[in-house]
Amino acid sequence: MTTDKNEESEPAGSAAATAAATAAAAKYEKWKENGVLLRAFFYIAGTHLFAGFVWLLFVLGEHAEK
Repeated sequence: MTTDKNEESEPAGSAAATAAATAAAAKYEKWKENGVLLRAFFYIAGTHLFAGFVWLLFVLGEHAEK
């Protein structure tokens, strides 16, 4: 009977390990997703800032005395 009890506890331990690994993988994926969103935000904001600077140069150049 002791061996039956040990055999039953091993799959439960394996299931717990698998669940922990799945939870860790899900947390890692969420972290990666947040990183991608943050990077996209900075790229978009940086591109708009650069475009605004170029636009400002054209506006200032248009109004410059010639």
